Amino acid sequence: MSKDLFGVCPFATAQRLIQGKWTILILHHLSSGATRFNELQRKMPKMTHATLSKQLKQLESEGLIVRTEYPQIPPKVEYSLSEIGKKFAPVLESIKIWGLEYINYMQAK
Repeated sequence: MSKDLFGVCPFATAQRLIQGKWTILILHHLSSGATRFNELQRKMPKMTHATLSKQLKQLESEGLIVRTEYPQIPPKVEYSLSEIGKKFAPVLESIKIWGLEYINYMQAK
């Protein structure tokens, strides 16, 4: 018997929101400000257009990012962190610090 803890348990909720393979890296890149799709794709290692599009749609549907479409020619679309997405910045900083410590740990082994 498995109970869905999303929206009940803070750890299960956070885990589901950041479970995508590229989620943390996308949030990291967007934390520096609004970014256009192609610019974001250039920053992502070996990510296809379709995969990035799918991940961005998922993050938008979860409310972590905002997609802003500008009515101009050629079309311009930017992605940025939503207000709740911006609150993830301290978590990203903690992940960065821990990641660097882990890299140092592995190099020392």
